[in-house]
Amino acid sequence: MNDKFLRESFDQIGIDLTDEQVSQLDRFYEMIIEKNKVMNLTKITDYDDTVTKHFVDSVSVVLLDDDIYIKNRFSEGDSVIDVGTGAGFPGIPLKIVFPEIKLTLLDSVNKKLNFLRDVCKELNLDDVTIIHGRAEDIAHQKDTRETFDFCLSRAVGNLATLSEYCLPFVRKNGFFISYKSERAEEELSLCKHAFSELRGKLIQEATFDLPYSDISRTLLLIMKTGNTPKIYPRKAGTPSKSPL
Repeated sequence: MNDKFLRESFDQIGIDLTDEQVSQLDRFYEMIIEKNKVMNLTKITDYDDTVTKHFVDSVSVVLLDDDIYIKNRFSEGDSVIDVGTGAGFPGIPLKIVFPEIKLTLLDSVNKKLNFLRDVCKELNLDDVTIIHGRAEDIAHQKDTRETFDFCLSRAVGNLATLSEYCLPFVRKNGFFISYKSERAEEELSLCKHAFSELRGKLIQEATFDLPYSDISRTLLLIMKTGNTPKIYPRKAGTPSKSPL
């Protein structure tokens, strides 16, 4: 493993990793590779590619404007839910870099969540809640609805659909952050009705290349402006089949 590349890559986004964080990220990588032999967690298995496309990408939210104090707030114990976490991205790298956040990992595939339970135990990650279920169902539960400071998702999907899954988790004046692989102007132009219905407002769109690569990434920072109507999210399958 190339720890020099790991440190320098994070340095490019303003993060100075401690020795413990380097060790945790390296161990996380080892566990992913080992589990990937028996379960499809990721197609990315090269160490440097994992650092760039998974680890740094997950933590790239720090590149959002300091005026919105994302970088500082992630170190002050705010509650963060990672919807559709899969192999633990962006949640696990964020928890390693910002250990004081209160992290919830949500996914509908229990085998992946069992892996993440092992990861949290192995890496000594405290204050992590793991929930098995679909966002359409979990977002209607009292203890998860409109309770989080941040909802993050790297899931692939239409922005209107993702907003319906994610904004119901966010408290008023909290944020939904969507990771996109390219510029999102077209999706944003089609999302005005969804944002109006769900009580979301685009605050910032940040586009950049990941360090030491030509991979373009767009982050969308969406603020929750009011309470989402109780009918959202709609029943399973509807948000994707019929986006707002």
